[in-house]
Amino acid sequence: MNLRRLVLLHSNDMHGDFFAKEGRENLVGGMSMLSGYVQKTRAEETDPVLYVISGDMLQGSIIDQEYRGISTILLMNMLSPDVVTVGNHETDYGLAHLMFLERCATFPIVNANLFIKPTGANLFHPYLILEVDGIRILFIGIITKEVMHVKDPLIGGFITVEDAAREVEYICNNYRDLDIDLTVLLTHIGFEDDKKLAALLPLELGVDLIIGGHTHTLLERPEKVNDILITQVGSGTEFIGRYDLLIDMDTNSVHEYTWEAIPIDDSHCPHDPVLDELLNQYKDEVDGKYNAVICRLPHDFEHTTRYRQTELGSLFADVFRYQLGVDVAFVASGSIRRPALNRLVTHAALLESFPFDEAMISFSVTGAMLSRMIAHLMRYLYDENGREFYQWSAGLRADIAASGEVVSITMDGEPIDPERSFRIAMQEYHYGIVAETFGVTHEELAEAGRVRVVSTSSQDNLIEFFRTKRVPIRSRLTQGAPPEVRISLEAPLVGR
Repeated sequence: MNLRRLVLLHSNDMHGDFFAKEGRENLVGGMSMLSGYVQKTRAEETDPVLYVISGDMLQGSIIDQEYRGISTILLMNMLSPDVVTVGNHETDYGLAHLMFLERCATFPIVNANLFIKPTGANLFHPYLILEVDGIRILFIGIITKEVMHVKDPLIGGFITVEDAAREVEYICNNYRDLDIDLTVLLTHIGFEDDKKLAALLPLELGVDLIIGGHTHTLLERPEKVNDILITQVGSGTEFIGRYDLLIDMDTNSVHEYTWEAIPIDDSHCPHDPVLDELLNQYKDEVDGKYNAVICRLPHDFEHTTRYRQTELGSLFADVFRYQLGVDVAFVASGSIRRPALNRLVTHAALLESFPFDEAMISFSVTGAMLSRMIAHLMRYLYDENGREFYQWSAGLRADIAASGEVVSITMDGEPIDPERSFRIAMQEYHYGIVAETFGVTHEELAEAGRVRVVSTSSQDNLIEFFRTKRVPIRSRLTQGAPPEVRISLEAPLVGR
């Protein structure tokens, strides 16, 4: 039996998590110690070591925002991954800018399913074959439009997991005559869709591993579906996935393996002095511009989970309602990227808490339509395992049964008048997917009237409010009062 060993390290959804944080006993995470672990493993192992990343390197840091991802790519160049795939947040600065970032990268980026419609040409190399110590490995990058939501009409891509499975089959079929020893899918479609994708792939294709991202799922052990191992290691830089593989070169399959989510901390991870120096240069430049104190809050406002009402989510929704002069503001929970906004608010902390600077769209709906929207949102969350949870502004309350059915919806303590007109505001991206999440089409909203851009910069709205108003408005989160209940869930939303 011809067996070869391989160490495969992997990350996903790093989101500009550049700096170490104080843990209970030691420093945890940060790009320097992550790099230190990767470099130490490469130096100490006698077996070949590869390091891969499954998307969403960008966003989450004021440094990343200031340099529009260039800083992140240059840091990644120092980290030297062997292959990377794109995530949905790689397009946050626009597709053209993403192509510029690719030219800045000294590492290969693979994606099989984004292409230019008029020519059919792929935006990226769809796959990469690496050979290390005689082991030939095929890497394929996958992200679906269900995750990406690319707006450019000239850019096409796969719509569903089924389409992605067909493209994987197409690529694998074209290399069946080559002696591929290991086939790895680098995906950014979410853990549940990774399992669906694995179930759709014929065993004869020989796909061995799916290394995923997007849902920030931290696993204790790999999931195995259709003889394919599936892993993901949460988000940020506090963990790195590690496979120790024993590959059967005769059957081109994994003979044995161990896998672990390795914690990145200073008990065993050295600092990388090169990355420390580069990070400190970026930090010094950004601190001078963004560390000005904007205001003081009465206490820290938490956002420790995206699938329930949070203090910070409620606060931001109230701010948008006030700034935009609407009846209800919806704020996507996933747009809030810090677990808390501390009482001393700096410019940097505010932008890192809400890093997605996009337009705000307003539109009118009747009370009946608003009730229907919330009912659809809950079905989407409970029945379809949807991931887009929303915070909303004061006055609107929904009580939701364990089944996901709406028990009651009120406005200012009274049942919603089905004939009353309500002015709604939400972020442009989420207006774009309003049919999926809220069950109303753009055509319906246009017919109701007054669909318009009310702000070209959501961050401007937040900064102006915090600079001038100083304290939260219409919020019972102040003065030690219990928070106003806006979203009452009988059964919590978990496992997504």
